[in-house]
Amino acid sequence: MTGMNLKTVLTRDSIALHLAGASKEAIIDELLAIAARSGKIKDLAAARKSVLDREARMSTGMKHGIAIPHGKTDAVDDLVACIGVADKGVDFDALDEEPCRIFIMTLSPAGKTGPHLQFLAEVSLLFKSAEKRSAILAASSSEEILAILTE
Repeated sequence: MTGMNLKTVLTRDSIALHLAGASKEAIIDELLAIAARSGKIKDLAAARKSVLDREARMSTGMKHGIAIPHGKTDAVDDLVACIGVADKGVDFDALDEEPCRIFIMTLSPAGKTGPHLQFLAEVSLLFKSAEKRSAILAASSSEEILAILTE
């Protein structure tokens, strides 16, 4: 365990409410802008391409209104993650065909799979809880979301 969990990866600045994008691509661009605030993305175009290529292979829309767009790219040296919540559901080609409102994006270095998989495992565990999902959708600040995710 390298301790790559939600607490170590997410900060208040990597969480955003009120995403406005109405399409998959618009949401991904908003998430990239949030992730870029970390200062850890060396090449935004390359990061974007890695996420869109991954979406083209298979949609990252999960169930329960959650999508986890992600990419592997040399544009980052360590795992970078962010979370966005949209006011309106966005069609993300989800498994249950429901629109998505909670988006968790990760960018990880091409060579390392451990931290990325560990983070996704934690995320998926978290979102099996309907209680947590509705708490996140009801949250009015990124601090509140951070607290829900790390409690």
